[in-house]
Amino acid sequence: MRLDKYLKVSRVIKRRSVAKEIADKGRISINGKIAKSSTDVSVGDELVINFGNKTLTIRVNELKETTKKDEAEGMYEVVSEEYKEDYRM
Repeated sequence: MRLDKYLKVSRVIKRRSVAKEIADKGRISINGKIAKSSTDVSVGDELVINFGNKTLTIRVNELKETTKKDEAEGMYEVVSEEYKEDYRM
């Protein structure tokens, strides 16, 4: 399954267009390698997503073409979630 579609279906990122944009800017890596929006995601892959002030690391548990909101969280497991503090004044 494509990375951008996985992020939308699993509801890690709400819109596929936003997932595509973040991936194409090089802010997502899969198993340590920078990934584009069209990169294939497999069960067991570890994704590191760099949002503005947050870095989210998740492990892919399941792939589904569609899912309901309450089932979406079962598609991945959060490995870590780090927040960066901005000390600029």
